[in-house]
Amino acid sequence: MDYALKGKVALVTGAARDTGREIALALAAEGATVAINYLHSQKDAEETLAQIKAKGGNGKLYKADVTDFAAVKGMVDSIARDHGRLDILVNNAGYVQRQRFTDTTPEDWKKQIDVGLYSVIHCCHAAVPHIAKQSGGRIINLVGDSARVGESGLAITAASRGGVLALTKSLAKELGRNWITVNAVSLGLVVTSHSDSKWLEANMDKIIRNYPLRRLGKAQDVSTLVAYLASEGASWITGQVVSVSGGFSTVG
Repeated sequence: MDYALKGKVALVTGAARDTGREIALALAAEGATVAINYLHSQKDAEETLAQIKAKGGNGKLYKADVTDFAAVKGMVDSIARDHGRLDILVNNAGYVQRQRFTDTTPEDWKKQIDVGLYSVIHCCHAAVPHIAKQSGGRIINLVGDSARVGESGLAITAASRGGVLALTKSLAKELGRNWITVNAVSLGLVVTSHSDSKWLEANMDKIIRNYPLRRLGKAQDVSTLVAYLASEGASWITGQVVSVSGGFSTVG
């Protein structure tokens, strides 16, 4: 299927590695120019860009703290200035702290909500005026499935991501007049380079029972759907939360 992304410009937050990298690669493979956002992982971001260019794609690095609205606005304005447009926003940046709720502190809450919710608000607010100048655009927000079904040890993360789901549905209604679709992709446990491998190994038998497909997710499981939602083929899909979770949310 031709996703018709040639000539489009996409911003992917947290695109230096893992799921963000795979999303950036998938969008670039479909012809989009990808703005690769990162904060600390410059070498990883450079590797993402190198992989895109090695496959004949286009992209550029943009360092910005997505929890800082001024930094986000500056980044988005730079992207629009550098490439002449912005068509697609993928809010992938995230932060998860697995901890019992009564053991958390206000400092713990702030970081998770800043990254999990405020970063999405910042990026949407900065990007929408630019995306609205095009004849249609896409916003895709990634959350954990805990936002939909809850999960012990992830109360604050789930709360912040639940806010993203409400934002997704509200913006879908508000931005439809500009032909901008807004959707969320809700993830089960995806194994990444920063996963707690010791915790996974110790708890794998218990974890895997919650997944009917009896495996955890891979970054490529996510990137294929994101590329589709960014495409012309998904132009009549908006305000939706699509679970990519190996069936996690079906187990009660």
